[in-house]
Amino acid sequence: MDSMQPLHDAPIPGMSLTAELGGRPWQSPPQYTTVDEAIDYYIQRMSTEEFSQQLESILELGIPVTTVANTVQLAGVMDGKHSVDVGMLVMPVIMEVMMLIGDAADVKYNTGLDNPEKDLTSDAVLAKIKNELKNKKDKKESTNEVKEEEVLSEEEPKGLMARKK
Repeated sequence: MDSMQPLHDAPIPGMSLTAELGGRPWQSPPQYTTVDEAIDYYIQRMSTEEFSQQLESILELGIPVTTVANTVQLAGVMDGKHSVDVGMLVMPVIMEVMMLIGDAADVKYNTGLDNPEKDLTSDAVLAKIKNELKNKKDKKESTNEVKEEEVLSEEEPKGLMARKK
């Protein structure tokens, strides 16, 4: 009979998705409220040898500087270091420092600011897309022809339950 009673001490559905108001770092007032304070924080943090080595490795992988800088500043927001608007204002400085670190290490990096297709007109973009779709279609047809040849080369199934063509 005890096994049929509902559990009253079980968690409420969705309880893990909630927290006390102000219980998360980004819900509290930020540690650095001005752009200058946030810049000082990031310059001090990025001037370490460990950060430089990690950044060099990331930039060598071809990840754009804009992506890395945005990740760093978003982590600052999540940790309650500064607000979102201060983070947006600090982004150019973070990117400049990262590019200086990359230049000092002779790392060829992608800034993420260049748009390689900005000079293309809409007709050129459409032609490029059509060309890519045609190439995909040609590849698909060639693989289908190979599969048809394999099917034709196979022997007819034999036996009591074999399906006749």
